[in-house]
Amino acid sequence: MTGDLEKRRDEDVEPAHGGGSTELGELVGRLTADEDMDRETRGRLLGRLARLLGQNARRAGAAGIARGRWLGDLLVEVAPHIPIRDRETLSSHHHGLTGEALADSLVRVASNTTTGVGAAGGALAAVQFTAPPLLLTAPAQLAAETLVVAAIEVKLIAELHEVYGVRVEGTGTVRGRAFVTSWARQRGINPLEAGSIGSALGSAAKAALRKRMLRVFGRSMSTMGPLLTGAAAGAALNRGATKALANTIRTDLRASAGVPPPLPGEDRPRLPSGD
Repeated sequence: MTGDLEKRRDEDVEPAHGGGSTELGELVGRLTADEDMDRETRGRLLGRLARLLGQNARRAGAAGIARGRWLGDLLVEVAPHIPIRDRETLSSHHHGLTGEALADSLVRVASNTTTGVGAAGGALAAVQFTAPPLLLTAPAQLAAETLVVAAIEVKLIAELHEVYGVRVEGTGTVRGRAFVTSWARQRGINPLEAGSIGSALGSAAKAALRKRMLRVFGRSMSTMGPLLTGAAAGAALNRGATKALANTIRTDLRASAGVPPPLPGEDRPRLPSGD
């Protein structure tokens, strides 16, 4: 199973270019993994990412940051490095679940992970409030949380497409941009729709991406509350937003796969097996 996963990563994750870009991709990759990471480890990784983004922000300039262009460009940069598992691998990693039950499990894990990011960011902010000089790192910390939450949700969207049999073909760069666009627009991808998959983001997709990143950035600001109130607020907001996004994407994907939505109290409908 491990060998299959590594092979999958080699196929779908393109190599990063440059030392800083490589470290950025590696950090986001670790923070998006659906593993049982403790708050201390997650907070430490967020801190490293924040320091790296602080250096990167100086090159972006204040105008690019304020308009969301910098954050959007960062997400596009890291998207090809997010490991996306195929349906068989996902099932094996989720105790043999398939269909809607597997999709439910993916959403639950992703929601828990974005919850953990909000809690870790709030805990890190609480430490900063006890050491005023460190408050200078707050903007970079918010950018780190925003980038990681967005990357987790992009990964969720990509893997939900796998579960529902809506396969997006192409290189890691092409697939990454397609899923980033899906995240920004909060819509599932229809591979048969002209322009849904391309090697570059159009002006409308870029505008949607910047707007979406700024919304997540504003949500992340709740983690800067005093003491640990920010941790609770950030965790709750992230969980709710991730679940809402997943519900919207799943509705689109059911339509693409020709699967009727489940009714209350009835068994989950079968999804295409891919055989």
